[in-house]
Amino acid sequence: MSRSIPFTAGLFAIALAPLLSIAGDWPQILGPQRNGVASDEQLAVWPATGPTILWSRPVGSGYAGLATTADRAILHHRIEDQEVVEALDLTSGETIWRDQYPCSFRPQVGGGDGPLAVPTIAEDRVITFGSQGVLSCYDLRTGELSWRRGTHDDFDAREGYFGAGSSPIVVDGKVIVNVGGFRTDASVVAFSLKTGETLWHTFNDHASYASPVLLSPDAAGRARLLVLTRLNALVLDPADGSILQEFPYGARGPTVTAANPVQLDAGRLFLTASYGIGAIHAEVTEREIKQLWQGDDLFSSQYCTPVPAGDVLFGIDGRQDVPPADLKCIDPNGRRVLWQVPGFGYGSVIRAGDRLLILKTNGKLVLATANRERYDPLAEAKVLDGTARALPALSNGRLLVRDDSILKCLRVGASASAAKSNGE
Repeated sequence: MSRSIPFTAGLFAIALAPLLSIAGDWPQILGPQRNGVASDEQLAVWPATGPTILWSRPVGSGYAGLATTADRAILHHRIEDQEVVEALDLTSGETIWRDQYPCSFRPQVGGGDGPLAVPTIAEDRVITFGSQGVLSCYDLRTGELSWRRGTHDDFDAREGYFGAGSSPIVVDGKVIVNVGGFRTDASVVAFSLKTGETLWHTFNDHASYASPVLLSPDAAGRARLLVLTRLNALVLDPADGSILQEFPYGARGPTVTAANPVQLDAGRLFLTASYGIGAIHAEVTEREIKQLWQGDDLFSSQYCTPVPAGDVLFGIDGRQDVPPADLKCIDPNGRRVLWQVPGFGYGSVIRAGDRLLILKTNGKLVLATANRERYDPLAEAKVLDGTARALPALSNGRLLVRDDSILKCLRVGASASAAKSNGE
């Protein structure tokens, strides 16, 4: 069942985008490395009453999680007929600056009409991508609008079932976006971070909801980017958009690809999606990507990304809208489940050291050990009354969570600086 796909790049390990971030920042989707693993965080067991609420505030519609850096968090939501971008003070939740622009989006499926894509913070800039493809760049400190592009109009892209939902990535002064210009050779487009001008565009396919992931340089020192479009996986050179490799991933019909690709130890790659698409586990060498197995029997996540811990993954297999959904620890190398909790419920997972934070869509927050031998819960609390679809953000011991109407900042651990000073 193995299949080899030629590949000329070097080791296929996740690398960091060139962000101006500090320890404890959560500057983009799924944190510093876009894989749900927090840097320099120490999680604590909360009391029976639940974690301390540092502050809370009302929010508009949308399922976009927040991004953080230093003293502020970026919120992208919709209020009536406007998409709103706000920089919040992480200490108080108060608005530092705010911008808004018109939005008329209505989803083809479901009831969410707000933005989906987590903002990206890089090089003292904030990048947001709205449900109708509005790409905006702001000064992080002042909120001044640097530039704005209507990508769906510019590249003849469609909104999709739920609107645009792939978070942009910044690489070497380029904002690279899964736009979905399927008729204009603009599936993936790079814009200048400084000016917003188009630098390159490539491939003909619709967009997926998964976000681009930066890979390690090849033997010549060139960066590589992995982008999942609607029906394909593309390995690109972010310098000019040239396609280094492509292979099919996805399925036609009412399907969604939304979880980010995950890199495991020893150059292994894991892709997952629901709707019968299933997972791919591949081995990456200097010469090729060798598909080790593909199937829908082990782990298929609707939109939440499993988090790595060495050679295993922790995550929730299933869908939010069609139960059951099972919490699992899996060994992709052995193609086996190490343990599972049937009927756990859908949600997203963050790993910080040897502990897991699991935010379930029913608003329950679970703290557990990242134990590959058994499920080992430490604490549980109901932290949201509504449905929690937005990805949480962990920053200096604070967890930002939101549902359809409320954003909360919870104390779940020590600050990154405190943990570091304690030698942990």
